[in-house]
Amino acid sequence: MSGLSLGVEAFSKAYFSRLEKVLEQMDFLGCDALVLSLGADLPWLIGYQAMPLERLTALVVRKHEQPVLVVAALEEPRVARHGDLFRVRSWQEYEDPYEIVANAIDGCDMVGISDRTWAVSLLNLQSKSGATFFPASQVTKSLRSVKDPVEQAMLKEASCRTDRVAQAIVDGVVKFVGRSEREISMEISERLLAEGLEKVNFSIVGSGPHSASPHHEPGKRVVGPSEAVVCDFGGEFRLDGSAGYCSDITRTVVTGEMPGRFVELYSILKTAQKRQVESVRAGATFESVDSVGRSYLEEFGYDQYFIHRTGHGIGIEEHEEPYVVDGNTDLIASGNAFSIEPGIYIPNLYGARIEDIVIATETGCELLNNVDRSLCQVE
Repeated sequence: MSGLSLGVEAFSKAYFSRLEKVLEQMDFLGCDALVLSLGADLPWLIGYQAMPLERLTALVVRKHEQPVLVVAALEEPRVARHGDLFRVRSWQEYEDPYEIVANAIDGCDMVGISDRTWAVSLLNLQSKSGATFFPASQVTKSLRSVKDPVEQAMLKEASCRTDRVAQAIVDGVVKFVGRSEREISMEISERLLAEGLEKVNFSIVGSGPHSASPHHEPGKRVVGPSEAVVCDFGGEFRLDGSAGYCSDITRTVVTGEMPGRFVELYSILKTAQKRQVESVRAGATFESVDSVGRSYLEEFGYDQYFIHRTGHGIGIEEHEEPYVVDGNTDLIASGNAFSIEPGIYIPNLYGARIEDIVIATETGCELLNNVDRSLCQVE
């Protein structure tokens, strides 16, 4: 295990800084209040993650007032305080939490509400408040997409632990031939947990023709000799006082000699991914990174087999803003964290994908994954 050392004080300092930026952004956008419930905005801001229950949890943020966390009394023991960052208003089973939140935003006209808040919660609040609600991401998106030093440290630790599992795959420690995709997926998951990840978000294993399905669900198919196997997996790393931060990596291995076309295909893909990584820098557009890889594949006639975006942001959520895709003309900022994962998928034959997480800097990017990207042969 690597020894990341971040105490409660470091997290508290980060949360106070984030709250200050949120209040500034609210003022700039003319937002009177935020109601943060399910989703990543709440744990990003105070470190507490609402359980997806029928009972409402909501943080109300208003300008010039201390934020208040409205939470069911039976959930209150789970709440970690960070000084006077916020106060807690616990509610009993006989109380109406929507009435409590409505009273907390009384007098507010424009209220941002978490994008992933359940529809029933929004409908209840609309019935009790005259405010106009809009997606809270309009306030938080640009702030959350630039990772502060604490977040970067968490992402690096998550990637480091996940790399050790990927290393076991390319080194041949994990066995493939004669085992089902599901068995291999379960072993990868067990290894992620053994490395200290809090939970496994996904563990994709697609073999043979299934390797041409980017989001294949591992099943009963048994891996045979001379097949391509795409392994895409990641989990969540957490420390006390913090929300969990995610990892994500993909490596493609083969179980024996492959047709010349596949070997060529993989070499082209590897170069495309390398060029995309090298094109990342603050001030470039996200779509330009996508274009670098896609245009290179086009030179060899493989662009039609690259059927998804180049990448996605990563942080508290495994998929979040920003997205590396054609049409995203936003400028990359130093501190943006996202995946670079081009793939080539030949239907009913085979496919390949290479994925790494990067953090953009002023002059380039920092690679968080450092496992061999060569076409490794395993048993």
